Amino acid sequence: MDQANFLSQNLSLLLILTVSIAFALIGLIYSKKYQGLNNYLTANRDVGALSLTTSLVASALGAWILFGPASAATWGGIGSVIGYSLGTAFPMIALIYLGIKLRSIFPKGKTLTGFIKSRFGKDLFKLILILTIFYMFIFLCAEVTAVAMLVQYISGTSLWITAIIVITTTLTYTLYGGLRASIFTDNIQFFIIILLLLIAINYLLSFNSDQFSFELIKQNAPHLLSTKYIPNYTAGLTFFIAVAATNLFHQGNWQRVFAAKNNKILKKSLLVSFFIIIPIVFFMGFSGLVAISQNSKINPDLAFFSILLKDQIEILSIIIIVLAVSLTVSTVDTLVNAISSLVIVDGREALKLRPKTNYLKLSRYFIVILSLISFIIASKGFSILYLFLLADLFCCAAVFTVFYGFYNKGFKEKNAFVSILLGLIFGLLLFPTPNFSSSILVGILFPIHIFPALISQSLLFWSFFVATLVPILAWKLR
Repeated sequence: MDQANFLSQNLSLLLILTVSIAFALIGLIYSKKYQGLNNYLTANRDVGALSLTTSLVASALGAWILFGPASAATWGGIGSVIGYSLGTAFPMIALIYLGIKLRSIFPKGKTLTGFIKSRFGKDLFKLILILTIFYMFIFLCAEVTAVAMLVQYISGTSLWITAIIVITTTLTYTLYGGLRASIFTDNIQFFIIILLLLIAINYLLSFNSDQFSFELIKQNAPHLLSTKYIPNYTAGLTFFIAVAATNLFHQGNWQRVFAAKNNKILKKSLLVSFFIIIPIVFFMGFSGLVAISQNSKINPDLAFFSILLKDQIEILSIIIIVLAVSLTVSTVDTLVNAISSLVIVDGREALKLRPKTNYLKLSRYFIVILSLISFIIASKGFSILYLFLLADLFCCAAVFTVFYGFYNKGFKEKNAFVSILLGLIFGLLLFPTPNFSSSILVGILFPIHIFPALISQSLLFWSFFVATLVPILAWKLR
């Protein structure tokens, strides 16, 4: 990523330390009076509407919103903006039905995988458990890498410094207070995130009102709004399918489903979260359309910052760092607690260790190891986009089969396992290589030229589409 140095490293470091330590202290102090495994895993199942809503939104909106939607918009057009925003928010609607259903048939549940074990069996349970942990670990790496690279861009601060501060402070209170601490800090982070986003958006609209419009995009980059531009459709569907599917396997979301005081509160919180998330992600994506319309050679990852920070106003750089750290901490504490809960609840069945094994302690060791790996990845600035997309593919192959099992009691584990496996195989055949120019099927097993451009130029879309569709066809053919 390019480096701009809008802030001094000392001021940047002070901001990161202040925000991160403040959240750690708040989480530790608050959770002292809420100890016990029930609080750690499900916040004692008594979370109200306001807390649940703010937690759902803060957990969903990580540092990725500062990069992903705008970057995707620079090549995927308005379709990717719509797909990204709907894909991020859609799980909230789906969880109204799936969550209430699962709470009714599994009232003492703590994890989605626990239900899968009771509904299908051990084999599918282990497959989905591995898939879920893999996805959330990649998400953890992405969040820490994103905030470290952003701070480096703004101030030149070494990647490892930001990474170690964010990881250490977040682990400090999350591994102590669990879900109860995560939700409480989310409540505070939500208002900080919304306030700072509104300030940034107000600045953009006030000082760039003539450029922040569809007219500018139509004039300088009309293809990004054109109904004839194929990526407007393929990118939109790709992001919708991938983001929606993966979020339905996010244990952090399911913890909050089980933590709601009752179904009425759950439904209300999910619905309000849906309507809060959509405009935020849409606006961030729209800023990418504006940025590429102003400068066709812009670095896609910096699309949002290229217009917000172009006048090099120091206060805006300060706002962005505080916003980014708040976004990251709210997401990382959710991921840490979610992975920890899976080890505690499902580790006994999956690992079959000694009967007296302390799975809470084991989960903390496991989290520390994963956090160390994510620190190394973030410190090196490795791109984990490809792994993220691979995790998305796994979730796409499993999503309909798993949730179909909620409603069809006759659906057997063997059929479910085979359908997911078929979805993965066919999806992987079309899944693009790291340079996105070919795949196993297109370009390796068979020459690219024998495939129509609609397929060869949209491999990521077709891999997700096929991975999602094939399991459904497998049900019909079994």
